[in-house]
Amino acid sequence: MPEARQPFPLEEQLRSDMKEAMKARDQVRVDTLRMAMSAVRNLEVARTDRKNEEYGQPMTEKDIVRVLEQEVKKRNQAIQAYKQGGRTDLEEKEQKELDILRAYLKGSQLSDEEVRAVVVRLVEEHGKEFRRVMPLAAKELKGQAEGARVQQIVRELTQ
Repeated sequence: MPEARQPFPLEEQLRSDMKEAMKARDQVRVDTLRMAMSAVRNLEVARTDRKNEEYGQPMTEKDIVRVLEQEVKKRNQAIQAYKQGGRTDLEEKEQKELDILRAYLKGSQLSDEEVRAVVVRLVEEHGKEFRRVMPLAAKELKGQAEGARVQQIVRELTQ
């Protein structure tokens, strides 16, 4: 049987916040944190499958951040879909979940100024062509900033 790994600080924070939310009877927060923890666990289990491209790789803090970013992206897409469908009740629920999840990504995300500095450097090195700069910026800032934010800043600076 594989040896149990040590939980990461972000993972411990999710667990302790979930306990606090349970004590406070904050059901939306409990459900959101439970979903986040199960997404992390699903990734961990998927890595035991030989067919998975990440088979055998140990979990890292970056993996947990990546899972949270994926969950934030899902919430953003759901909010857009609910807006189009006129479902304000579900839109509000997703927005609350999004706010909860974003709080955990704040520490690992770069500010707009920091993203802008990286993009300015890339523009100086590779020219003002969006198609040349965007892939480089996305690769360099992966896991440090949301792709939509990076794209917006690259568009501003390449026009």
